[in-house]
Amino acid sequence: MKIIQSPSSPKKSFLINIVIGNGGGGHIATYNALRSIIEQQQRPWEISLTDVDELGQRLTEQKKTLDIFKLFGTSGDQFINQMMQKGWTWVLQITMPLIKLLIKLNYDAGVKMFEEHWRKQQPDMVVSVVPLFNKMVWESLQRVKPDTPFVTVMTDFADCSPAFWIEPETGSYVACGTGRAVEQARSLGVKEELIVKTSGLVINPRFYEPIVRDRGQERQGLGLDPDCLTGLVLFGGNGSKVMLEIAKHLERFQQKLQLIFICGRNEELAVALRESQGLQKRFVTTFTKDIPYYMHLCDFLIGKPGPGSITEALVMKLPVIVERSAATMPQERYNTDWVQQQQVGLVIPSFRDIDRAVEQFLQPENFARYRANVAAVNNRAVFEIPDILEKILASNYKTTVAEPLQQR
Repeated sequence: MKIIQSPSSPKKSFLINIVIGNGGGGHIATYNALRSIIEQQQRPWEISLTDVDELGQRLTEQKKTLDIFKLFGTSGDQFINQMMQKGWTWVLQITMPLIKLLIKLNYDAGVKMFEEHWRKQQPDMVVSVVPLFNKMVWESLQRVKPDTPFVTVMTDFADCSPAFWIEPETGSYVACGTGRAVEQARSLGVKEELIVKTSGLVINPRFYEPIVRDRGQERQGLGLDPDCLTGLVLFGGNGSKVMLEIAKHLERFQQKLQLIFICGRNEELAVALRESQGLQKRFVTTFTKDIPYYMHLCDFLIGKPGPGSITEALVMKLPVIVERSAATMPQERYNTDWVQQQQVGLVIPSFRDIDRAVEQFLQPENFARYRANVAAVNNRAVFEIPDILEKILASNYKTTVAEPLQQR
């Protein structure tokens, strides 16, 4: 458990625990976003972190749980990240039922693990930004501190039933970033007062900060044309080999298009992209925290249909091109439906067709229409969630901003 508190800030009144996992980067990114905005707003809260994968690893080491992934010398979260890096997302469709089965088999041990955790920590609120474990977290809280409010902040555009995000038999709040998620919560029987609608998904507040650097000059500094249509190719923190395929298929647009590739921690991929550059103008980099800067330099995004990258692109006013195929992870399939419904980008069956999609963006009237639709999306979720949490705290503890709890 980690306590996040600025040394210069006053002693906090509430202890809020945020539950994350390490499978994919979206859950940690959402935690960092919430922590950042809470610190910026100087809310009277302490923020602590619980990593379900870290706790689960301890149980495995103590031989209190069954972990099939250990037989292969890895863990569940590491396996997910490795499959995403290799582009083998189809494997995750096969393993998802296995992951759910393992959680069910280890349920009792998991509840006891969380019970011990809450007894030590005594949180005033628990916020989950991870799926699959929310029923376990809820039941353990009921055994230790039954009046503690529990809030699930969905980091996907929709639930992937059953037993993924929404657990209707619990009394937890569910923060939904789309109308579809709200409909799912209602249809599953979640009480209306527990359903919270936000204007989108939570991303880091840095994506809302103005960037005053001149795009043309900054592009030139990267060896790019200041006025050429520029696409950002991004596949999460571990990159993906499919980026090589995308680069190859877009080589024919030499004078009309240039690309920025962000390869994450995949150094081998970055080297391969640089060596295969040919006549196409491109800039290749590895892991960076300056995603808003690179999005500022680009006109559109090419990537997997991850909820975080789509949301970040739209906040930065970039239309998207994403793929939906048999390999698309179940929890990301609705994202492609949403992109098409909102007409904020293109969905293609395979990145082998990426040149045809980009050709549509090269037509000024088409691209202007997508940009207008993107501009109409007004996602302020990261600024809405702290107010929502404060209202829940005030209701639960019968206090207000003007009348905080006594210092701990």
